[in-house]
Amino acid sequence: MDFGKILVFLGIFLVIIGLFIHFIGRLPGDIYIKKDGFTFYFPITTSIVLSIILSVLLYIFSRFFR
Repeated sequence: MDFGKILVFLGIFLVIIGLFIHFIGRLPGDIYIKKDGFTFYFPITTSIVLSIILSVLLYIFSRFFR
């Protein structure tokens, strides 16, 4: 596969992941601290869920191209 096509595929994939994160919002377990003029957001639970989903998808993807 051409390197340019791989970059385009990864770019589209990252946009889809970004939209997915936007729609699921803050899950229970995510750290969100808002104080005077300071906001801190660390999506721990969201990161774990996305990691599991991506692991399963990459496993399935690798099984098809083996």
